[in-house]
Amino acid sequence: MLRGRSLSVTSLGGLPRWEVAELPVEDVLLFEVSWEVTNKVGGIYTVIQTKAKTTADEWGDNYFLIGPYFEHNMKTQVEQCEPVNDAVRRAVDTMNKHGCQVRFGRWLIEGSPYVVLFDIGFSAWNLDRWKGDLWEACSVGIPYDDREANDMLIFGSLTAWFLKEVTDHADGKHVIAQFHEWQAGTGLILSRARKLPIATIFTTHATLLGRYLCAANIDFYNHLDQFNIDKEAGERQIYHRYCMERAAVHCAHVFTTVSEITAIEAEHMLKRKPDVITPNGLNVKKFSAVHEFQNLHAMYKARIQDFVRGHFYGHLDFDLEKTLFLFIAGRYEYSNKGADILLESLSRLNFLLRMHKSDVTVVVFFIMPAKTNNFNVETLKGQAVRKQLWDIAHSMKEKFGQKLYDALLKGEIPDMNNILDRDDLTIMKRAIFSTQRQSLPPVTTHNMIDDSSDPILSTIRRLGLFNSRTDRVKVILHPEFLSSTSPLLPMDYEEFVRGCHLGVFPSYYEPWGYTPAECTVMGIPSVTTNLSGFGCFMQEHVADPTAYGIYIVDRRFCSPDDSCNQLTKFLYGFCKQSRRQRIIQRNRTERLSDLLDWRYLGRYYQHARYLTLSKAFPDKFHMEPTSPPTTEGFKYPRPSSVPPSPSGSQVCSPQSSDVEDEDEDERYDEEEEAERDRLNIKSPFALSHVHHRKKKLHGEYKN
Repeated sequence: MLRGRSLSVTSLGGLPRWEVAELPVEDVLLFEVSWEVTNKVGGIYTVIQTKAKTTADEWGDNYFLIGPYFEHNMKTQVEQCEPVNDAVRRAVDTMNKHGCQVRFGRWLIEGSPYVVLFDIGFSAWNLDRWKGDLWEACSVGIPYDDREANDMLIFGSLTAWFLKEVTDHADGKHVIAQFHEWQAGTGLILSRARKLPIATIFTTHATLLGRYLCAANIDFYNHLDQFNIDKEAGERQIYHRYCMERAAVHCAHVFTTVSEITAIEAEHMLKRKPDVITPNGLNVKKFSAVHEFQNLHAMYKARIQDFVRGHFYGHLDFDLEKTLFLFIAGRYEYSNKGADILLESLSRLNFLLRMHKSDVTVVVFFIMPAKTNNFNVETLKGQAVRKQLWDIAHSMKEKFGQKLYDALLKGEIPDMNNILDRDDLTIMKRAIFSTQRQSLPPVTTHNMIDDSSDPILSTIRRLGLFNSRTDRVKVILHPEFLSSTSPLLPMDYEEFVRGCHLGVFPSYYEPWGYTPAECTVMGIPSVTTNLSGFGCFMQEHVADPTAYGIYIVDRRFCSPDDSCNQLTKFLYGFCKQSRRQRIIQRNRTERLSDLLDWRYLGRYYQHARYLTLSKAFPDKFHMEPTSPPTTEGFKYPRPSSVPPSPSGSQVCSPQSSDVEDEDEDERYDEEEEAERDRLNIKSPFALSHVHHRKKKLHGEYKN
């Protein structure tokens, strides 16, 4: 009889460290099912792609991903091969013989995991029969005109069929199947209805109804226990989808979600408390040189400065060395992603900087894709003018250098009045005249399809943030994802993030939040909220998040106006930091990247898998019935060196000196502080069930 080890405790740097039970991976087959395997739709793709290497290293040839087949994805991302595992090979062959198209191969990402891909269109002729199977299993009907739900039913039915074939030939091996989101949920429902001998996990990354309610600008978190769930789902014509999601949640042996805030939401929306919270991680790349990420920041900042020179030509009366680059990025969800509160805060920040006569300029990028008619002419012209001026300056430099060289060869000091002739002066004057413009620098880089009703542009008009000379806050809307092949801003997203000073993500609905997490692993400070999973995670594991460059806005227990004022305070404090303070803060931010590494966060998934085995096969796997360990009392410590927090050690004037006191330099020891952080980091953390709070939390406000 197989019996895994229960949770144990060891020591790490003086703090307790909880170890996860070791799974007998050689005796278990692990399948992860998601619509976003090799198919990028949203954030789940990032979760699965980045986690694949850690999971593949642990499970080897016993780890498989299941997803949909799309020809263009197959050609560019998958290397087709034959299954090594006998049970999987038989399952693929059997389904192909019975009229399906199942492809098998290796996904060409880090870890090269095996993937099983189902051709949905090829099996669509079975749709009516599978609708009947779903109705018999859980009495959920799918409207004929909901194409997405129909595709998910086909995908789920093929998944359940495949898992049955695998278990029929598993030769004593146990099977774990983890299903991500409602799109994969029908596979779990049908597997349990057919009583397949598999251990099942269902993971929700955001509840379906919660996303719809927040998008409708409803007071969500303050009324979680007051919604008529069936009525709300029916009014939005997603009742059948909601039923599929809820059925999958209740059919699973173990239910997990990605954050504490989503766990509270799921308890009310889906009527089940999650068993385990599985935070999202990233593959953290550590550099050979300790400060290499600082060098990358300087390099990519210079490229952003080049773009700004062109965009603001004719109005470039601010010092780029005293200019901060802020950005917000993600899906164009105006309220959910916090674009509304950010714009309002920028207006207040603009007032504060002007009132204090600050010489700091803030350029804020909105990287949020929307419908456009391509780049606008004025933006392209700006980059052309910048390039023309650069070419003129370069040619003049070469000409000047040649004259200087010739004079020095003759042993003469050149006459500076003759070094530039009349033609040179004429060329320079013409270049200056070419930078004249009659209009203000544009606030958007593209021609928007629905310019008059676009929420970001409408708010910019209302607030008067038109990039005028007197504005200390400049706004640029880039309604397209970044690309290194763009003729306007030729940078990949990662390069752009590294070149910015601060990411601002004041989201109202954000079950996890990959954008601030990506900033953290790249050593870039960020703003998040206590309504995002990432913000809650950092509040739980870091004693003083602000000192480490994680600014957490309270959008849960404050009014909208108070939240906006708090965000403005954060931004203004950041503007007052000196260059040295920003460097110290970036060093601290980058050190938090270990918290987000899949090498550590993957243990939450390991814990969930062992728990589901113990529930599905209690006679063969055992988990101690005692309460799981808690996380209370274990936090990434507050840095004790000077300055204790860049925001807390500033002078009153917004024009902080870049030169710090020598005595302060001696009191701040970067290496000593970094070593102390490494010793105190709570790497695996405490793997625990969800801490269930009171049913109703008072004082929550809608933002």
